[in-house]
Amino acid sequence: MTVPDPVVLAERLIDCPSITPATGAVFDCLATMLEPMGFTIHRFIAGEAPDGPVENLFAIRKGPEGCRHFAFAGHLDVVPPGEGWTSGPFQAERRGELLYGRGAVDMKGSIASMVAAVADIPAEAGTISFIITGDEEGPARYGTIPLIDLIRELGVAPDLCLVGEPTSVHRLGDMVKIGRRGSVNMWISCKGAQGHVAYPHLADNPIPRLIALLAELDAVVLDGGTDWFQPSNLEVTDLEVGNPATNVIPAEAKARISIRFNDRHTGAELVAMVEEVARRHKGEVRAVISGESFITLPGTYSTMIADAVKAETGLDPELSTSGGTSDARFLRAVCPVVEFGLCNATMHKKDEAVAMEDLRVLQRIYRRITLSALS
Repeated sequence: MTVPDPVVLAERLIDCPSITPATGAVFDCLATMLEPMGFTIHRFIAGEAPDGPVENLFAIRKGPEGCRHFAFAGHLDVVPPGEGWTSGPFQAERRGELLYGRGAVDMKGSIASMVAAVADIPAEAGTISFIITGDEEGPARYGTIPLIDLIRELGVAPDLCLVGEPTSVHRLGDMVKIGRRGSVNMWISCKGAQGHVAYPHLADNPIPRLIALLAELDAVVLDGGTDWFQPSNLEVTDLEVGNPATNVIPAEAKARISIRFNDRHTGAELVAMVEEVARRHKGEVRAVISGESFITLPGTYSTMIADAVKAETGLDPELSTSGGTSDARFLRAVCPVVEFGLCNATMHKKDEAVAMEDLRVLQRIYRRITLSALS
């Protein structure tokens, strides 16, 4: 089969508006790329409001019985483009050496390189699949998690998975993500009794209790980091009283905190710690654990990726666990997972752009990784 140009594939994907949660045309576009290569396409809608419905796609081309199975994973949804673009955010445009459009970097460009990378790999080489969601940028409740359920139902769990998030920093190939910190958000409420400020004995002001509660949490040192992770951090991200009157003691004060944590903690343990502090200050806590920390320790898989990167770029990539969360936090329950993709300098920004040559180099890197993973 003729190998397609990943730049052309990226243009086709960018031209399909797909603000999270993505659905419809952008999945049609990807399916038409993969079907001629012999992939069986599974598309489905999962979930309901407020976090759904979400469209997802699992494509698989099976190899010989007992062969290795390598999976690519990613997302077709993008963040809202915002205002002030030089050209249309969903009208891919080549200017100089760059391709512009929302998703060029995060992560339609990577998906285009993935597709082009496997175009001429014969089915006899092994099983290849694509795990693609329409909701990674949003709540992610009905995206990769239902995809994993489908994979288990079909009995086709991969041996290795590569997520194409934009991990490179200064040059394509300078960083590979082998893990991520976990994330938990908590909403804290201290209730009191409303009253006149001139008669505080007839009221109960919750604000001092909330301030004391947050001060105690702010003083907590969660850890000093590990060999592969930076220190965990707890941040106050919102304070709310909503009291328009100057002469009224409010009945409630609220705050929100976010904790990014390494593998010395679990989300549940951190929630329990905050709940204990809150109890001492008559506060209540509601928590949402977005994902646990994980790491794919350096070994055969990371070496495989580093070798492919060096062969095409000459770089020895840094192995890192920095940055925010990704859907690798879910996929790590299925098989070893590593993240590697384009330079992240313009992701989520206006005039998001990718170097067209980077797409072609990434295609060659992904092809090398696929062949090594299947051997």
